[in-house]
Amino acid sequence: MADAPDTAAELSDVLFAGRLGTTHARWRRLFGSAPFRFQEGLSHPERVELSYRRLRLVDRTAREASSGPQAFADDPVELTAFHEWAGVVDPGMATIASIHYNLFFGSLVDHDPAERDLSEYTDAERIGTFLCTEVAHGNDAAHMETTATFDRATGTFVLNTPAPAAAKFMPNTSPAGGAKGAVVAARLIIDGADHGVFLFLTPLSDGTGSALPGVEVRPLPQTASSPVDHCATSFHEVRLPFGALLQGDHGRLTPDGVFTSALGSPRRRFLRSIGRVTMGKLCMTAHSLGVMRHAVDVAVRYAHTRVTSGMTNGQRVPLIAHRGHHAPLLDAVATAYAATLFQRSVVRQWATTPEEDRPAYERLTAISKAWITWRARAVMTECRERCGAQGLIMANGIALQLASIEGTITAEGDNKVITEKAGGEMLLGGVELKPESETAAEDRELADPEYLQDLLADIERIAHTRAKERLRRRAASPLARWNATVTPAVALVDAHAHRLAGEALMTAAGQVPSPLSRDLLRGLHALFVLRQIAAHSGDLLARGRMTASQVEEIPDAVEAVLTFLAPHALTLTRAFAVPEELLATHPMLAS
Repeated sequence: MADAPDTAAELSDVLFAGRLGTTHARWRRLFGSAPFRFQEGLSHPERVELSYRRLRLVDRTAREASSGPQAFADDPVELTAFHEWAGVVDPGMATIASIHYNLFFGSLVDHDPAERDLSEYTDAERIGTFLCTEVAHGNDAAHMETTATFDRATGTFVLNTPAPAAAKFMPNTSPAGGAKGAVVAARLIIDGADHGVFLFLTPLSDGTGSALPGVEVRPLPQTASSPVDHCATSFHEVRLPFGALLQGDHGRLTPDGVFTSALGSPRRRFLRSIGRVTMGKLCMTAHSLGVMRHAVDVAVRYAHTRVTSGMTNGQRVPLIAHRGHHAPLLDAVATAYAATLFQRSVVRQWATTPEEDRPAYERLTAISKAWITWRARAVMTECRERCGAQGLIMANGIALQLASIEGTITAEGDNKVITEKAGGEMLLGGVELKPESETAAEDRELADPEYLQDLLADIERIAHTRAKERLRRRAASPLARWNATVTPAVALVDAHAHRLAGEALMTAAGQVPSPLSRDLLRGLHALFVLRQIAAHSGDLLARGRMTASQVEEIPDAVEAVLTFLAPHALTLTRAFAVPEELLATHPMLAS
């Protein structure tokens, strides 16, 4: 018997924090409409041009949602909601829109207002982009070489790329999409003194998309990720007006060349200049959540319609009937719920925290971005495989979107690098560990969600202890000490994210009104946590946090949860609220 429709509605209300009928509704409606249907047979350049045309359709809805692109960029809830739906229909469009609204307009929002004419950008006549990373400077972008030299005689800046290795790497600066401009990260040079990296508003091309004098754009080979017009961009003695410099407390310059800054460190000035990258992490996370939930929904629906052999001669059953098929899909559902609720918590904290206190949450934002985008790739890979050859067809909405995840893993901070950085910071006091439960393991049961959460906290504490011990050991060099520490430090980050995601899922179970919805969320929580506990049962057993009989009980506990959840798989994924108009366009679901 199918579950009552209100069960899926209750779960949706929790997943979308009560905003499915408001904030998310406008984006679901837009991206479920005909202009965003998948178009077969397009070349890479044609797909890129289509993305830019769609971006201008997005701009209309963004105006309805906010009082203009800058207000849209300044609203983390609205901006992340957009990303959750955009990537599902067009990852390329989602990428250039993220750059245009978050990195470009967001950077303008985050700096002092100036008397600049932005009408071309606010009317979407000129598309904004963001030029920071260089060929030779990716994760060490603070050491970039591009310069903007102040000319006292004219009161202007001279933007210059001193060497091929300093070319801005991979921004969408091609003629596609028409006129473009950018905020360009460059070293501010005044009278020969380097004051650190700042952003400069820089027109790049004219109305036909042709590069302006001094701007050199070289198309890059096509990537395997989202279809975007990636380029290498260089500047040769490009003159910029005084107002091009984006100023703030981190650095101000008077027209007569007097520089002041509230930050003494050039590195801190750089991080403040590109602070919009932190919001970009939330955007990349939201993109990954949207395409992950869509892939899970498609795979679960397909499993209910595609039939295969049963266990008796002549019997035909849907794929979902087989434990070997639905177990990994239910794991995917549990991960999608946990990741979504974890991200909701992070965005809520970011949106409600005063600007001056936000740096404290930057680590959490980085951790959630890395953990969720990595989980999205694993989940979508599983979904693609569960759909067989059908999963390879781009029109079915998984393969192209799966490729886009590679971009989210690398963009706004490479996952490996930001995870290692977070791990190091957590070892230096950047984490509040949950106290060890005083209740003996033999007095607890795996059916108790509080016990499961305590075990996640134990895993986190064990990783922290192990990493601390490595950090204290004598080593031949600081690098050798860190090399010995980095593996448990990264394990600490993963354990921390698992605990927070588990907490978000368990909290959600207490927020739904009906017993069935509550039991389903508790079942997903149990499945999500038991998988993590199983992977660390040796450590937990060795430290007395579990008994031997409990370790042996884990497989049966997982089996019991799978048995309970399997009949409700469609209800669980319908709560993702993927537009039926979009699902109807996927050939594998229409046949």
